[in-house]
Amino acid sequence: MTRPGRPSRVRIIGGAWRRRWLPVAPVPGLRPSADAQRETVFNWLQPVLPGAVVADLFAGTGALGLEAASRGAAAVLLLEKSPPAARQLEHNCAALNAGQVTVRQADALRWLGLGRAATGMQPFTVVFIDPPFGKGLVLPVLLALVAGDWLAPGARVYVEQESGLPAPAGWTVLRERTGGQARGLLLQRDAETVVPPEPLVESG
Repeated sequence: MTRPGRPSRVRIIGGAWRRRWLPVAPVPGLRPSADAQRETVFNWLQPVLPGAVVADLFAGTGALGLEAASRGAAAVLLLEKSPPAARQLEHNCAALNAGQVTVRQADALRWLGLGRAATGMQPFTVVFIDPPFGKGLVLPVLLALVAGDWLAPGARVYVEQESGLPAPAGWTVLRERTGGQARGLLLQRDAETVVPPEPLVESG
């Protein structure tokens, strides 16, 4: 979320747009990921990012989805419910000439409920789920991704949830990071995990 004293902008930390600062819409509750946190997450994902089809389902500032595009994702969908935040994302994509990024102003759960077949979209290979805390959205979104056939085989799903909450059932935790009030989990569906790597827990 935005906090008093912090500038209303976010920085891309790697890839083609490294060190670019982008404006953030003045919308209460936006929660840009800290640079160190994003660096860890994208170190986990870097092997699968080149050419990936990515969805950032609660895009907010666009920090995760635009970082993925900067680092080689072929197609990125930014879903954002807030009209002002979605407009700012469109402006930022135009400033970056980010033709591989699509912004949709939509409620993530309702949009996923359409099912992939109805949209004609490619299945996602990487998904970011970083919803507002305290709304109980993580599990319904994971269920909707599976029910709507949105995930490619072996897809990676990064979830940001409140620390203290259990990992979602039916998913293998490939990587884990805890810091402050947030717990970041890199997930893969159990049925698709052949030899999961040892979980890596980082604090900070």
